[in-house]
Amino acid sequence: MKKNLFCLLAILMLPACNDMKRQPKYTPYQPSPFFADGRSTRMPVADTVSRDGLRLDDHLYKGKVNGKDAETLPFPLTPELLNRGQERYTIFCSVCHGTLGKGDGMVVQRGFPAPPSYQLDRLMKAPVGHFYDVMTNGWGKMYSMNDRISVQDRWAIAAYIRVLQLSQNGRLSDVPEADRAALEKTR
Repeated sequence: MKKNLFCLLAILMLPACNDMKRQPKYTPYQPSPFFADGRSTRMPVADTVSRDGLRLDDHLYKGKVNGKDAETLPFPLTPELLNRGQERYTIFCSVCHGTLGKGDGMVVQRGFPAPPSYQLDRLMKAPVGHFYDVMTNGWGKMYSMNDRISVQDRWAIAAYIRVLQLSQNGRLSDVPEADRAALEKTR
């Protein structure tokens, strides 16, 4: 008897769950007589700051200075930055671009279109902000990495791309005198 009564109550209560679907609410941009301006969507309070911050620094967030690709990093170049760039490059970029930036990554070997080599003359001459911009907004077949890689890590990767470019075209004369002797010993 108790079991039957419980089942009957459960059946009677079930339609009440659907009331949440039919509750009064406003969808975005739907007119509302409640407010004097007739809008249901309210404007943000003056001087409100978004959760992501203001992002007023175009150099840092867009890779641009006066509307052109930045020639410099927005912060100092350090060994830690380059190490971070190498780590992030290996994780996010090497699958397409390859470990040396020649456009021969693992997915390319499996049939995906090859990205250009960083050793191309136009990319050797490209400002560092170009690489940041491509990671942020995408380019050609490359999609944006904006939602996957943080701002600081995109800059670190851009700095590491420069290292890859220089390392593939380096000469012994580029090495400081103090370090040159140590390199010659390893030959």
